Amino acid sequence: MSHILDNPIYHALISGHSAFAKGKGNAKYYSTAVALFAGLKNNDDQDFETLYRHSPEESKFIVFSPIQLQIPAKWKLMNHIDMLQLVYEGKDIPKGEEKDYKDLSDHHVDEMIELVKLTQPGPFLARTIDFGNYTGVFKDEKLVAMAGHRFNPVPYTEISAVCTHPEHLGNGHAYHLLREQIKRILGKSEIPFLHVRNDNVGAIKLYEKIGFKIRKSMIAYVIQKA
Repeated sequence: MSHILDNPIYHALISGHSAFAKGKGNAKYYSTAVALFAGLKNNDDQDFETLYRHSPEESKFIVFSPIQLQIPAKWKLMNHIDMLQLVYEGKDIPKGEEKDYKDLSDHHVDEMIELVKLTQPGPFLARTIDFGNYTGVFKDEKLVAMAGHRFNPVPYTEISAVCTHPEHLGNGHAYHLLREQIKRILGKSEIPFLHVRNDNVGAIKLYEKIGFKIRKSMIAYVIQKA
């Protein structure tokens, strides 16, 4: 894997997110309250064996790969998701209004989990908020849209959990939240990137409109100890 973003989870866990890292050697995974993701240096049988031996019983993980993997028999393949990886190639903040977004905190976690369950942008656990920079839009004191950061394989930072309540679609919330996240990432001299299901046509169009370019197809494997 010649590029950091070909293996973003592993490179995040040995760089920007090393404080969250569990596991050993070439097999790393996030603290289970924070995220379900595991990163394997080579995605080979030896790495899967190391992950098996150094993770709790009944562990469930999500592993990313740019190529198809043969999942070893010790692991049960629960699902696989075809995705696209996009990278922001601009040097400037996208055009748009400056809005005063509310930074989300522990106080908002229950609402955040509820919104994620409704909109399904990806997994969000009790301590996922520790990734930081989650911002939200509120209407009548209810959280209706949000976005934040996830993997940090330096010098890249992923934008994640971009979601809007179905009753509040079409108001530009996603665009402006993305703009705010890009602004924050560029402000620390890093490069924004993100992942999206390859069949989510509406989201892909939005990401391209704001300045992201498709870099590569990726596959997310959901696995559990057999």
